[in-house]
Amino acid sequence: MSATRPELTDPFEIGGVPIANRVLLAPLAGIGNWFVRLQAKRHGAGLAVSEMVSSFALHYKNERTLRELLVLHPEEHPVSIQLFGHDAEVMRSGAEIAAAAGADLIDINMGCPVPKVRKTGAGAQLLRDPDLALALAVAAREGSGLPVTVKLRSGISPGDRSGFDLAVRLAEEAGVSAIGFHPRAATKGHKGQPDYALTRELTERLDIPLIVSGGLSSAEAARRAYEDSGADAVMIARGSLGNPWVFEELAGRREAPPSRAEIAGELLWVIDRAEEHLGTERAQRYLRKFYPWYFEGIGASKRVRDELQRTADLARARELVEAARTPIPVG
Repeated sequence: MSATRPELTDPFEIGGVPIANRVLLAPLAGIGNWFVRLQAKRHGAGLAVSEMVSSFALHYKNERTLRELLVLHPEEHPVSIQLFGHDAEVMRSGAEIAAAAGADLIDINMGCPVPKVRKTGAGAQLLRDPDLALALAVAAREGSGLPVTVKLRSGISPGDRSGFDLAVRLAEEAGVSAIGFHPRAATKGHKGQPDYALTRELTERLDIPLIVSGGLSSAEAARRAYEDSGADAVMIARGSLGNPWVFEELAGRREAPPSRAEIAGELLWVIDRAEEHLGTERAQRYLRKFYPWYFEGIGASKRVRDELQRTADLARARELVEAARTPIPVG
């Protein structure tokens, strides 16, 4: 790395908002609520982005969206709220509501490849309508009064550079403050090698920070992507699930892997926060997607794995995890 190349541990700014380092938590659909974001911040992430929130749900004051997706913890700032939608005036309204809830930045999803999102004209489908994409970004900036960032794909299909072209226009014409770039086509989902050469080309065209995402399954992969892409920061998504220590590694706070006791303790923290956020009954069901991310780290046997996935009793779940933290010695 050259002498002038910033380290991942160095601070930077997005639209004047100071970010402690260049390691970010990506938006995780259906997962990235306040306690997941807080977990990332506790372990060293400089910024966490929320799961995507419907601008229409905010505009029309959907009770569950307001109650669950706009909850911010005082210790997670700075925090970005990601919105999605296909109507500029609705986006303006949604961004205003997100700002009033305490967001420090607004992010717009222009990269989601899921068909049910694309068919509404939102997510990656916006690469097909760049004028609408620009209008959404401007509306979000004007409605919120906050810096606006956009996360997008390199294109819809392999070989398509529409995301590259849109990123340039968003920076030059819509006044966005940063671009999150996933250099894989929307139709490829999470498969295939990210195009870091294309990312480097884009960094050379932009005068705003570019944050690279996609395929960052480990600290090593994130460091390699940062170097190969020339990006200003990295954004970790699925690589952080059950492994928030990846942020500590990249933030220069950890070298050794976490112990079984640390991992079990972290899962107990997650269980507590889920119950706090959703209540006991809903947390019991919600946590079933979290448990498998920690199975290997806590050395869970098949019996324990099966019981954790079946149990409707959080007290019993805590007992099982606590037993993994302090296993009874044999002999």
